[in-house]
Amino acid sequence: MPQAAQTVPQGTHDLRKAGLKVTKPRLRILEILEEAEPHHLSAEDVYRELIANDNDIGLATVYRVLTQFETAGIVTRHHFAGVQAVFELDNGDNHDHIVCLKSGEVAEFKDVRIEKRLKQIASELGYQLTDHRIVLYGVHKDHRDA
Repeated sequence: MPQAAQTVPQGTHDLRKAGLKVTKPRLRILEILEEAEPHHLSAEDVYRELIANDNDIGLATVYRVLTQFETAGIVTRHHFAGVQAVFELDNGDNHDHIVCLKSGEVAEFKDVRIEKRLKQIASELGYQLTDHRIVLYGVHKDHRDA
């Protein structure tokens, strides 16, 4: 009698491709990062989400897994001024960030004019641009009078 095909969760493939053993903590943390709105979460944010969903995974494990994910290229760690380190999935999408100095909220943006100008600047200086990081800082309109 033929067996039914099993559906393997997407995160399982990502972990295996990154050379990491598939474990419950890694899968749960990966799921949280995949479903995150906003996309930038601190280790404490991930931990609070785990606790809210009755997952018995400690904060030290969250930090360890996020560091493993960073080493494996699954996540990017950002150290924005005035904000604790935050993590986002590294999906290969090159985008930039703007950070609210009052709330710590991080927003993403992409602008083709900026991308084009950066390539021009690099070329004028004799470089081929391979990567860049732009972080803007300001105060969001919702937090100006707070």
